[in-house]
Amino acid sequence: MTTPPKVRATGKSGPVVLDDISKQIVEQLQMDGRKPYAAIGKAVGLSEAAVRQRVQRLLDQGVMQIVAVTDPLTLGFPRQAMIGIKCEGDLDMIAQELSAIDEINYVVLTAGSVDIMVEVVCEGDSHLLEILGKIRAIPAVRATETFVYLKLHKQTYTWGTR
Repeated sequence: MTTPPKVRATGKSGPVVLDDISKQIVEQLQMDGRKPYAAIGKAVGLSEAAVRQRVQRLLDQGVMQIVAVTDPLTLGFPRQAMIGIKCEGDLDMIAQELSAIDEINYVVLTAGSVDIMVEVVCEGDSHLLEILGKIRAIPAVRATETFVYLKLHKQTYTWGTR
């Protein structure tokens, strides 16, 4: 089992302020996460060593992650879904329990008709049903609503640094 990437909790210590060079580095890596530091350095006007230091600082601060994004369909996971969850009690504790379920790859607290939204990637409908059983077994979960993905039109991770 792999260690999940660190997720920086926002709002506690305030946002990390990036200078223009760091923003350009992030944008270069969003276009190609395997781009050599020397090439990024040429694009942003820094040495390879300086880019390496800045990238490490951005990783350490939780500003970004460098990951390989896979296509679930090509890897044998044809069923994806978003599940809305109505709960009672401490939402952070419930979110931690949900985060421990391997098939859940996204957990977010929400405002609106549900308290928590999770995204799952499954091997099929019976696997989705199994995951729903795990979610519904959490005592504080009161109801779930499942939104099965029929077709993915767009998924990008290049919103930049604005």
